[in-house]
Amino acid sequence: MASVAVLGAAYSGLVNVGADDPHFPAVHAFLAMARDRSIAVRARDIEVPDLKDEALIRTGAGNYNAMCIGCHLAPGIEKTELSQALYPAPPNLSKSGIGGDPAAAFWTIKHGIKASGMPAWGKSMGDEYIWGIVAFLDQLPGLNAQQYQTMVAASGGHQHGGGESEMHNHEGQHGDKMPGHHAKPTPKAHLHRDGKEHSHEN
Repeated sequence: MASVAVLGAAYSGLVNVGADDPHFPAVHAFLAMARDRSIAVRARDIEVPDLKDEALIRTGAGNYNAMCIGCHLAPGIEKTELSQALYPAPPNLSKSGIGGDPAAAFWTIKHGIKASGMPAWGKSMGDEYIWGIVAFLDQLPGLNAQQYQTMVAASGGHQHGGGESEMHNHEGQHGDKMPGHHAKPTPKAHLHRDGKEHSHEN
C-alpha cells in the first residue's frame, strides 16, 4: 500500500521538482548515501597515476578553468549564476579539492551524476585529460587567486583530445578577469559566389 500511495502522490503532481524547493532532510540524506556508495563501489578498482606530475597538473589547470569554474568556482570567484541556481548545489572545489579520494573524483568527472547537473565528461574527454583535472584539483585548495591565474595562464588552455568548443568558456560571467581559455578567436567562414568556403578572422 505504501508504494501505491507514493506512486499516487507522484502522479498527482504533489511532488515539487523545482530546483528552488530542497528535498526533505531524510530524502536528501538517502540520495546522498546512494550517490556516495554508488561512486565508491565503482571507483574502488581504479588505478591512480602520479598526481604530482607537473605536466598533468598544468593540463588540468586549463581544462578546469574552461569547463568547471561556472559551477565549482575557483580562488577569487565566490559565486556564479550557475553555482547559485543549481540544486543540489555543486561543491566549491576550490575549498574541498578531491576530498581525499582521487579515484572517486575521476569516476565522477568521467561518468557524471544523474539529475544533478554534473556532466559525463568522459563522452568527449580522454582519461589522461580527466586525470589532469583530478591532479589540478589536488592542488587547488592551496592556491590563492593570483597563483590560480598564473597556473591557468601557463596551461595549454581548453584541450581534451578533439571536439573542444567555445561553449565551455565562462569568461565574463564572474565579474573578474580570468585568463583566457583560447589563444585566438575562431575564424568565421562563409561561402562566396564561387561556392568555396573562405575564412576571415573576427
